[in-house]
Amino acid sequence: MANPHRIAVLGLSDIVGFDLVIPPQVFSSARDEHGEPLYDVQVCSLDGGPIRTTKGFSILPGASPDFLAAPDTLIIPGTYAEGPYTDGSLSPELAGYLAGLPGTTRIMSICTGAFVLAAAGLLDGRPATTHWAHVARFRRLYPQVELHPDVLFVDDGDVLTSAGMAAGIDLCLHVLRRDHGSEVANRAARSCVVPPWRDGGQSQFIERPLPETSGSGTAPTRAWLLERLAEPLTLDDAAAHAGMSVRTFTRRFREETGTSPLDWLLQQRIEHARHLLEATDLPIDAVAEQSGLSTAASLRKHLRLRLGTSPAAYRRTFRRSA
Repeated sequence: MANPHRIAVLGLSDIVGFDLVIPPQVFSSARDEHGEPLYDVQVCSLDGGPIRTTKGFSILPGASPDFLAAPDTLIIPGTYAEGPYTDGSLSPELAGYLAGLPGTTRIMSICTGAFVLAAAGLLDGRPATTHWAHVARFRRLYPQVELHPDVLFVDDGDVLTSAGMAAGIDLCLHVLRRDHGSEVANRAARSCVVPPWRDGGQSQFIERPLPETSGSGTAPTRAWLLERLAEPLTLDDAAAHAGMSVRTFTRRFREETGTSPLDWLLQQRIEHARHLLEATDLPIDAVAEQSGLSTAASLRKHLRLRLGTSPAAYRRTFRRSA
């Protein structure tokens, strides 16, 4: 592409190394139909020097500080930088840089990068999230922020924040989907060998993070449900497929996914409806029927609640961006 979207990843010592490499990996995997990159992603530091990580090594950024001047998107990965993380302050250099960003720059954070945005006043009165382990500190330093401590990420339009580590991948894929549609995001996810979508409102807390080898978990039933999204399935149907009581199935499902069976099923149906709106010319009624949302009115209701838009507007937006 002649003018790919410019993403500057600003590394601040002491940086979380995992967080720093997420945006270059995910966004650099995004290609158009001709195989051309959709993003120009560069890791930068304010002075061009090495970025010290929390794990005993440093990273030398490949881009000069000039790339930071006017990025289309600025991403601040997790950091324990003295000031934002310790007492709510910013160095004059960093404060001046953030204050001078163009109003058109989209700003994102991963994990404790939200401390930097909050210290700059960019989150005042706005919804945001960060890693659950740092919630008490964040609330003490930044009571003016509307903190949502349980979710994976928060999309507030031009400012987006995510929880720790893997949630940064979820946020980057969400932005890919927002920018270019689910096909591009799904290809990038396949390239990175990660799940293509987890809803931002999904809980950070999953009690059983590892799949069971006994086959007694709910994963087979989740796969069974995904193949039958258009059918009028009930909680009783899902529990019967899993060979459990409704109560046991609901408890096990929440332990494994962080959400309830019916909420999860609704999320999958909405995601499938989004894909159909982006990738097909099906009428709105047919999209609603094939995604299991029954009627166009139901589809409109759920898209309005989840995304703040209508099916027709969503289709126009993503067809245009794609």
